[in-house]
Amino acid sequence: MLISRLLSFCRYIAISPTEATKAALERINTYNSQVNAFAIVDEKTALAEAEASEVRWLNGNPLGLVDGIPFTVKDLLLTKGLPTRRGSKAITSNQPWPEDAPAVVRLREQGAVLLGKTTTSEFGWKGVTDSPLTGITRNPWNTDLTPGGSSGGAAVAAALGMGTLHLGTDGGGSSRSPAALTGVFGLKPTFGRVAGYPSAHTGTLFHIGVLVRTVTDAAVMMNVIAHPDVRDWYALSDDKQDYTFDLDRGVAGLRIAYSPNFGYADVDPEVAALVKAAVDIFAKLGAVVEEVNPGFANPRNIFQTFWQAGAAKLVRGFSPEQQAVIEEGLLSIGKEGDAFGGLRQRITLAEYLSAQDAREALGRQMQRFHENYDLLITPTLPTIAFPVGQNRPQSSIDNPQRDWAPFTYPFNLTQQPAASVPCGFTTNGLPVGIQIVAAKYRDLLVLQAAKAYESISPFIMPLELNRSVVK
Repeated sequence: MLISRLLSFCRYIAISPTEATKAALERINTYNSQVNAFAIVDEKTALAEAEASEVRWLNGNPLGLVDGIPFTVKDLLLTKGLPTRRGSKAITSNQPWPEDAPAVVRLREQGAVLLGKTTTSEFGWKGVTDSPLTGITRNPWNTDLTPGGSSGGAAVAAALGMGTLHLGTDGGGSSRSPAALTGVFGLKPTFGRVAGYPSAHTGTLFHIGVLVRTVTDAAVMMNVIAHPDVRDWYALSDDKQDYTFDLDRGVAGLRIAYSPNFGYADVDPEVAALVKAAVDIFAKLGAVVEEVNPGFANPRNIFQTFWQAGAAKLVRGFSPEQQAVIEEGLLSIGKEGDAFGGLRQRITLAEYLSAQDAREALGRQMQRFHENYDLLITPTLPTIAFPVGQNRPQSSIDNPQRDWAPFTYPFNLTQQPAASVPCGFTTNGLPVGIQIVAAKYRDLLVLQAAKAYESISPFIMPLELNRSVVK
């Protein structure tokens, strides 16, 4: 159930937090065995929290904006009382779990009801959601296909109504990519706007993500979680922004740059057509749209330098026994990034620092770009969902130089806010997303633009298509 309706119903006692939580758990029990979106479901605790919320509502003293709203946490984020195994057999569940990640703290402070932990690839290392620990997570539109990743469990849970608010992460597109492939709304806020702890092995590429069914739900969720935490050294100061403020302002007069391919990316023709049709809607809503590329060279090598160095740091921290149960692909990336892992040095300190300089240059270039354009719109992904069991589409397997996710990771490098917005379906019924990007700190503008599009083209979830959700 959408958050605005649920909160309204709770206020008038038309539906209770217990009923909302039971409904979410029923959907988990119905569909999770077929899509594998959850690593852990804590039904007993969820119902107890819902009952406590119901008492607060009946007494007229709810804890906050989301009291009684069911939420989930990606299994990369610490959750007090539940294991955070990060999709890996190298992490044992038999240890204390005494802390919540900052965003989990914020949601619990305001009474949200935790349903459980959603699935991820191992340590979030790849753009699909399968792991040695939890197996394969499947796309609700076609269970033979991947939902993307690494926040695929959160995206699938959102699409199927298995909870209302879903915390993901995004280190290169890990919230936006599965949002596009499952037809939900996915937001990567400005880096530091949502506090993170502990630091990820990918460092300042790592953002806390939001996956939900509507833009309004994302705005309310941001009001709850977009606050600093003393454990996060990079956290931005609290700007007291109300992300629901003027959410319906529209896009009239905004200067929007539309880049269909960055000048170098290969995009599926059907995806390109749907993205172009969505861009035309922004023009009809009064935005001044210009087709223009942001003008940077492919930053793939910059990103890979940081990604590989982070993987090396991660792998080094495990014993040989732990490394023996880690997925081979992740180990290989770690070895590529480790300057001390063998006779051949891979990434030297000078190369790493040069990548940092190139990253800063890219960030400056985008800041100048946004002096002329309020927003940049691109495809979220150049492809549609592909079969499970593959780490990338077949076209990228056949040609390893072909980048299958070129539109998302540049904005992890630049730390800008970016969202994936559902923009329609291919002829075979698979979702496609557009990406909306703004300058750093202009998260509200991204939400406002997404809401304007949603008001004209409401998002459609699997069960609303009157077709079989799973085979």
